Amino acid sequence: MTLPKALAAQPSQSRGRAFAEEDRAPRGPRDLFQRDRDRIVHSVAFRRLRHKTQVFVAPDGDHFRVRLTHSIEVAQIGRTMARALGLNEDLTEALCLAHDLGHPPFGHGGEEALDEALTDAGGFDHNGHTLRLVTCLENPYPGFDGLNLTWETLEGLAKHNGPVAKPKWAMAEANAAVDLELGSWPSLEAQVAAIADDIAYDNHDIDDGLRSGILNLDALVSEPFVARHWADIELRHPGLDRGKKLKALVRDGIGSMVGDVLEETRLRVVESGVETIDDIRNAGRSLVGFSARLEDEERSLKRHLYANLYDSDALRPIRIEAQRIVGDLAQFYRDHSSALPAGWQRAEGEEQRLRGIGDYLAGMTDRFAIARHQELVGPVNLPDRF
Repeated sequence: MTLPKALAAQPSQSRGRAFAEEDRAPRGPRDLFQRDRDRIVHSVAFRRLRHKTQVFVAPDGDHFRVRLTHSIEVAQIGRTMARALGLNEDLTEALCLAHDLGHPPFGHGGEEALDEALTDAGGFDHNGHTLRLVTCLENPYPGFDGLNLTWETLEGLAKHNGPVAKPKWAMAEANAAVDLELGSWPSLEAQVAAIADDIAYDNHDIDDGLRSGILNLDALVSEPFVARHWADIELRHPGLDRGKKLKALVRDGIGSMVGDVLEETRLRVVESGVETIDDIRNAGRSLVGFSARLEDEERSLKRHLYANLYDSDALRPIRIEAQRIVGDLAQFYRDHSSALPAGWQRAEGEEQRLRGIGDYLAGMTDRFAIARHQELVGPVNLPDRF
């Protein structure tokens, strides 16, 4: 069952773009949200996701996820749910593809290091930097900076995780240019994109964690969410080899989470009585989410992944070394700002100079950051395996 049409974002009713484009040559039959998606796919920042950490730093193994493959998988899950709910698939896909554009090298560890290094310049957060990229730093058009995305796409990128009470400078700056109503909830499309992200990394990190040998299946099966799916797989396929069972585990996990979200979202929408998109923004809660049972199971699974994968003995020293690389590079460029490429040097004052350093570092891929550190600072100590 799809939701009422009035709850879906309509490109014909968009609040538009910051810069008028009526004088541009025709670009075919695409609507506004389709153009947003395509601008994201063709951006430099999107291409750089190919060499940015998802779980493993600069992985040599072709089978491990990186930010790019993760974003594509999120988009597949998000678009599937948007279609089932009758929401705008193109806006959902655009938000899924762009949600991680602002990540610096080395994932959340790199983000923490960059935030600390830029404390006196307002800090750093990847959501705010995503907005900075699409409104300022990407520059494919002659008449303006940024990708000139629609208000609805910018709103979804800013608020896909919910209202933003205390935005850091990059998001505050973007919001000052275009009021994104940071205190309200976003569209259902943005809420779908957010939970598609959770579904993707919960299940795909299980896959990568088991493939790497860091996660232990026997310990993982103690988690209620995994236990009931594993028991069902063994019942259905008692003679199947372990490798295929693990693939089935990931596939079944995604499918059951998606089904749960669709059912729960329909219930919440009916119970809330929302009739318009403005009602959704003022609902006071997310209307897209897991059922109470699955929410508890998913939180427990996340705790297991943090303890046994992200903060494991195998990955913790790698994260610490990656953070050292980012911190060292930030300090080097603070001391030698003339070493920055010309396009990243800022002449508007100390704060802007430091933010230019942050912009440059955030755009680095894992491999580029490692190479610059080796060239400018000294050797790095990262294992070849991950």
